[in-house]
Amino acid sequence: MSDIKKSIAHIAALEELAQLNSPIHRLQPSVKLIFTVIYLVMIISYPPGSISGLLPFLFFQVVVMTLGDIPIKPILSRLLFALPFPLFTGISNVILSREIVFYIGDFGITDGVISLTSILLKTILTVTAVLLLIATTNLYDLIYTLIQLKIPSVIAIQLMMTYRYISVLLNEISVMYHAYRLRAPKEKGIKLKDMGPFLGQLIIRSFDRSERIYQAMKCRGFDGTVAYSRRSNVKKVDILFLIIMVSILVMLRFVNISEVIGNLFL
Repeated sequence: MSDIKKSIAHIAALEELAQLNSPIHRLQPSVKLIFTVIYLVMIISYPPGSISGLLPFLFFQVVVMTLGDIPIKPILSRLLFALPFPLFTGISNVILSREIVFYIGDFGITDGVISLTSILLKTILTVTAVLLLIATTNLYDLIYTLIQLKIPSVIAIQLMMTYRYISVLLNEISVMYHAYRLRAPKEKGIKLKDMGPFLGQLIIRSFDRSERIYQAMKCRGFDGTVAYSRRSNVKKVDILFLIIMVSILVMLRFVNISEVIGNLFL
Protein backbone atom coordinates (compact mmCIF):
# COMPACT_ATOMS: atom_id res chain seq x y z
CA MET A 1 0.00 0.00 0.00
CA SER A 2 2.95 2.29 0.56
CA ASP A 3 3.72 2.11 -3.17
CA ILE A 4 0.17 3.27 -3.95
CA LYS A 5 0.51 6.18 -1.55
CA LYS A 6 3.83 7.08 -3.16
CA SER A 7 2.13 7.09 -6.58
CA ILE A 8 -0.54 9.47 -5.27
CA ALA A 9 2.16 11.69 -3.79
CA HIS A 10 4.05 11.69 -7.12
CA ILE A 11 0.95 12.93 -8.93
CA ALA A 12 0.44 15.71 -6.41
CA ALA A 13 4.13 16.69 -6.54
CA LEU A 14 3.93 18.07 -10.09
CA GLU A 15 0.83 20.08 -9.20
CA GLU A 16 2.66 21.57 -6.22
CA LEU A 17 5.57 22.54 -8.46
CA ALA A 18 3.11 24.27 -10.81
CA GLN A 19 2.15 26.64 -7.97
CA LEU A 20 5.65 28.12 -7.70
CA ASN A 21 6.36 31.72 -8.67
CA SER A 22 9.23 31.95 -11.13
CA PRO A 23 9.87 33.63 -14.51
CA ILE A 24 8.86 30.42 -16.30
CA HIS A 25 5.71 29.97 -14.20
CA ARG A 26 4.64 33.57 -14.90
CA LEU A 27 4.75 33.09 -18.68
CA GLN A 28 1.38 32.93 -20.40
CA PRO A 29 0.22 29.26 -20.58
CA SER A 30 -0.57 29.43 -24.31
CA VAL A 31 3.01 30.58 -25.02
CA LYS A 32 4.45 27.66 -23.06
CA LEU A 33 2.10 25.20 -24.75
CA ILE A 34 2.91 26.46 -28.27
CA PHE A 35 6.64 26.40 -27.56
CA THR A 36 6.42 22.83 -26.20
CA VAL A 37 4.51 21.64 -29.27
CA ILE A 38 7.08 23.22 -31.62
CA TYR A 39 9.87 21.72 -29.51
CA LEU A 40 8.33 18.24 -29.81
CA VAL A 41 7.87 18.62 -33.57
CA MET A 42 11.54 19.60 -33.97
CA ILE A 43 12.71 16.57 -31.97
CA ILE A 44 10.45 14.13 -33.81
CA SER A 45 11.47 15.52 -37.20
CA TYR A 46 15.05 14.27 -36.82
CA PRO A 47 15.75 11.14 -38.87
CA PRO A 48 16.53 7.82 -37.13
CA GLY A 49 20.09 7.59 -35.92
CA SER A 50 20.57 11.29 -35.24
CA ILE A 51 22.44 11.92 -32.00
CA SER A 52 24.73 14.94 -32.31
CA GLY A 53 21.92 17.13 -33.63
CA LEU A 54 19.69 16.27 -30.67
CA LEU A 55 22.20 16.96 -27.90
CA PRO A 56 21.95 20.81 -28.01
CA PHE A 57 18.21 20.56 -27.30
CA LEU A 58 19.09 19.61 -23.73
CA PHE A 59 19.98 23.28 -23.31
CA PHE A 60 16.30 24.28 -23.20
CA GLN A 61 15.48 21.83 -20.43
CA VAL A 62 18.41 23.00 -18.33
CA VAL A 63 17.25 26.61 -18.77
CA VAL A 64 13.64 25.79 -17.80
CA MET A 65 14.72 23.81 -14.72
CA THR A 66 17.06 26.59 -13.63
CA LEU A 67 14.71 29.54 -14.17
CA GLY A 68 11.68 27.59 -12.91
CA ASP A 69 13.35 26.24 -9.75
CA ILE A 70 12.31 22.73 -10.80
CA PRO A 71 14.20 19.96 -8.95
CA ILE A 72 15.55 17.24 -11.18
CA LYS A 73 14.59 14.30 -8.94
CA PRO A 74 10.78 14.31 -9.53
CA ILE A 75 11.35 14.73 -13.27
CA LEU A 76 13.80 11.81 -13.43
CA SER A 77 11.56 9.56 -11.32
CA ARG A 78 8.72 9.98 -13.84
CA LEU A 79 11.04 9.75 -16.82
CA LEU A 80 12.16 6.28 -15.72
CA PHE A 81 8.62 4.96 -16.27
CA ALA A 82 8.80 5.90 -19.97
CA LEU A 83 12.28 4.55 -20.73
CA PRO A 84 11.55 0.76 -20.77
CA PHE A 85 9.29 1.07 -23.84
CA PRO A 86 11.83 2.68 -26.20
CA LEU A 87 14.57 0.55 -24.64
CA PHE A 88 12.88 -2.70 -25.67
CA THR A 89 12.08 -1.21 -29.08
CA GLY A 90 15.69 -0.19 -29.66
CA ILE A 91 17.17 -3.50 -28.50
CA SER A 92 15.69 -5.18 -31.56
CA ASN A 93 17.66 -2.74 -33.73
CA VAL A 94 20.86 -3.68 -31.89
CA ILE A 95 20.22 -7.35 -32.63
CA LEU A 96 19.21 -6.92 -36.28
CA SER A 97 21.47 -4.06 -37.39
CA ARG A 98 25.06 -5.18 -36.81
CA GLU A 99 26.86 -3.14 -39.46
CA ILE A 100 29.79 -1.32 -37.84
CA VAL A 101 29.70 2.42 -38.53
CA PHE A 102 32.84 3.54 -36.66
CA TYR A 103 35.22 2.45 -33.93
CA ILE A 104 35.95 3.84 -30.49
CA GLY A 105 39.36 2.36 -29.82
CA ASP A 106 38.93 -1.36 -30.49
CA PHE A 107 35.19 -1.29 -29.84
CA GLY A 108 32.98 -1.16 -32.93
CA ILE A 109 29.81 0.94 -32.81
CA THR A 110 27.08 -0.65 -34.91
CA ASP A 111 24.16 1.00 -36.65
CA GLY A 112 21.81 -0.67 -34.15
CA VAL A 113 23.57 0.90 -31.16
CA ILE A 114 23.31 4.34 -32.78
CA SER A 115 19.62 3.76 -33.47
CA LEU A 116 19.00 2.67 -29.85
CA THR A 117 20.80 5.74 -28.50
CA SER A 118 18.83 8.02 -30.81
CA ILE A 119 15.49 6.51 -29.71
CA LEU A 120 16.36 6.84 -26.02
CA LEU A 121 17.56 10.42 -26.48
CA LYS A 122 14.37 11.40 -28.33
CA THR A 123 12.28 9.83 -25.57
CA ILE A 124 14.20 11.66 -22.84
CA LEU A 125 13.84 15.01 -24.62
CA THR A 126 10.14 14.71 -25.46
CA VAL A 127 8.93 13.21 -22.17
CA THR A 128 10.97 15.68 -20.12
CA ALA A 129 9.55 18.59 -22.15
CA VAL A 130 5.98 17.51 -21.37
CA LEU A 131 6.79 16.96 -17.69
CA LEU A 132 8.33 20.43 -17.44
CA LEU A 133 5.23 21.93 -19.06
CA ILE A 134 3.04 20.26 -16.41
CA ALA A 135 5.45 21.24 -13.62
CA THR A 136 5.41 24.93 -14.61
CA THR A 137 1.76 25.36 -15.63
CA ASN A 138 -1.44 24.91 -13.66
CA LEU A 139 -3.68 22.13 -15.00
CA TYR A 140 -6.70 24.40 -15.36
CA ASP A 141 -4.59 26.96 -17.22
CA LEU A 142 -3.55 24.26 -19.68
CA ILE A 143 -7.14 23.08 -20.17
CA TYR A 144 -8.40 26.60 -20.78
CA THR A 145 -5.51 27.23 -23.16
CA LEU A 146 -6.51 24.17 -25.18
CA ILE A 147 -10.03 25.54 -25.44
CA GLN A 148 -8.66 28.96 -26.49
CA LEU A 149 -6.69 27.22 -29.24
CA LYS A 150 -9.99 25.79 -30.58
CA ILE A 151 -9.45 22.27 -29.26
CA PRO A 152 -12.95 20.76 -28.79
CA SER A 153 -14.07 21.28 -25.18
CA VAL A 154 -15.11 17.62 -24.99
CA ILE A 155 -11.50 16.53 -25.50
CA ALA A 156 -10.19 19.14 -23.05
CA ILE A 157 -12.67 18.10 -20.35
CA GLN A 158 -11.86 14.43 -20.90
CA LEU A 159 -8.15 15.16 -20.41
CA MET A 160 -8.88 17.08 -17.23
CA MET A 161 -11.21 14.43 -15.80
CA THR A 162 -8.83 11.58 -16.70
CA TYR A 163 -5.93 13.30 -14.96
CA ARG A 164 -8.04 14.11 -11.91
CA TYR A 165 -9.58 10.63 -11.70
CA ILE A 166 -6.19 8.86 -11.58
CA SER A 167 -5.68 9.86 -7.94
CA VAL A 168 -9.27 8.88 -7.11
CA LEU A 169 -8.72 5.48 -8.69
CA LEU A 170 -5.48 4.99 -6.77
CA ASN A 171 -7.29 5.84 -3.54
CA GLU A 172 -9.89 3.17 -4.30
CA ILE A 173 -7.11 0.64 -4.95
CA SER A 174 -5.46 1.63 -1.68
CA VAL A 175 -8.69 1.08 0.29
CA MET A 176 -9.35 -2.30 -1.36
CA TYR A 177 -5.77 -3.47 -0.90
CA HIS A 178 -5.84 -2.46 2.77
CA ALA A 179 -9.07 -4.46 3.23
CA TYR A 180 -7.49 -7.46 1.47
CA ARG A 181 -4.43 -7.33 3.73
CA LEU A 182 -6.67 -7.29 6.81
CA ARG A 183 -8.31 -10.51 5.60
CA ALA A 184 -4.98 -12.10 4.60
CA PRO A 185 -2.32 -10.58 6.89
CA LYS A 186 0.30 -13.22 6.07
CA GLU A 187 0.18 -12.58 2.32
CA LYS A 188 2.80 -10.27 0.81
CA GLY A 189 0.57 -9.38 -2.11
CA ILE A 190 -2.64 -10.32 -3.87
CA LYS A 191 -2.88 -13.98 -4.82
CA LEU A 192 -3.30 -14.75 -8.49
CA LYS A 193 -6.62 -16.54 -7.84
CA ASP A 194 -7.93 -13.41 -6.08
CA MET A 195 -6.77 -11.00 -8.77
CA GLY A 196 -9.90 -11.51 -10.94
CA PRO A 197 -12.41 -10.70 -8.17
CA PHE A 198 -10.19 -7.82 -7.01
CA LEU A 199 -10.15 -6.22 -10.48
CA GLY A 200 -13.88 -6.86 -10.92
CA GLN A 201 -14.67 -5.13 -7.64
CA LEU A 202 -12.36 -2.27 -8.63
CA ILE A 203 -14.26 -1.75 -11.90
CA ILE A 204 -17.62 -1.79 -10.10
CA ARG A 205 -16.41 0.63 -7.42
CA SER A 206 -14.89 2.87 -10.10
CA PHE A 207 -18.18 3.09 -12.02
CA ASP A 208 -20.05 3.80 -8.78
CA ARG A 209 -17.55 6.45 -7.70
CA SER A 210 -17.53 8.14 -11.11
CA GLU A 211 -21.34 8.30 -11.09
CA ARG A 212 -21.32 9.95 -7.65
CA ILE A 213 -18.65 12.42 -8.80
CA TYR A 214 -20.70 13.30 -11.88
CA GLN A 215 -23.86 13.82 -9.83
CA ALA A 216 -21.92 16.06 -7.43
CA MET A 217 -20.63 18.08 -10.39
CA LYS A 218 -24.18 18.49 -11.77
CA CYS A 219 -25.39 19.66 -8.35
CA ARG A 220 -22.73 22.35 -8.51
CA GLY A 221 -23.94 23.55 -11.90
CA PHE A 222 -21.71 21.60 -14.32
CA ASP A 223 -23.24 21.72 -17.82
CA GLY A 224 -20.40 20.28 -19.90
CA THR A 225 -18.44 23.51 -20.26
CA VAL A 226 -15.36 24.77 -18.46
CA ALA A 227 -16.01 27.78 -16.23
CA TYR A 228 -12.81 29.78 -15.97
CA SER A 229 -12.39 33.11 -14.22
CA ARG A 230 -8.59 33.55 -14.00
CA ARG A 231 -7.75 34.70 -17.52
CA SER A 232 -4.37 36.20 -18.34
CA ASN A 233 -3.60 38.12 -21.50
CA VAL A 234 -0.52 37.60 -23.62
CA LYS A 235 2.11 40.22 -22.75
CA LYS A 236 4.96 41.59 -24.82
CA VAL A 237 7.51 39.63 -22.78
CA ASP A 238 5.61 36.42 -23.60
CA ILE A 239 5.72 37.13 -27.32
CA LEU A 240 9.40 38.09 -27.11
CA PHE A 241 10.18 34.85 -25.25
CA LEU A 242 8.34 32.78 -27.87
CA ILE A 243 10.05 34.50 -30.81
CA ILE A 244 13.54 34.12 -29.32
CA MET A 245 13.10 30.50 -28.26
CA VAL A 246 11.47 29.39 -31.52
CA SER A 247 14.24 31.13 -33.49
CA ILE A 248 16.84 29.20 -31.49
CA LEU A 249 14.91 25.96 -32.07
CA VAL A 250 14.84 26.52 -35.83
CA MET A 251 18.57 27.36 -35.86
CA LEU A 252 19.42 24.20 -33.89
CA ARG A 253 17.27 22.10 -36.22
CA PHE A 254 19.04 23.20 -39.39
CA VAL A 255 22.54 23.85 -37.98
CA ASN A 256 24.27 20.99 -36.20
CA ILE A 257 25.91 22.90 -33.36
CA SER A 258 27.61 19.76 -32.04
CA GLU A 259 29.41 19.18 -35.35
CA VAL A 260 30.37 22.86 -35.61
CA ILE A 261 31.92 22.85 -32.12
CA GLY A 262 33.60 19.51 -32.80
CA ASN A 263 35.16 20.80 -36.03
CA LEU A 264 36.49 23.86 -34.22
CA PHE A 265 38.34 21.76 -31.66
CA LEU A 266 39.48 19.09 -34.12
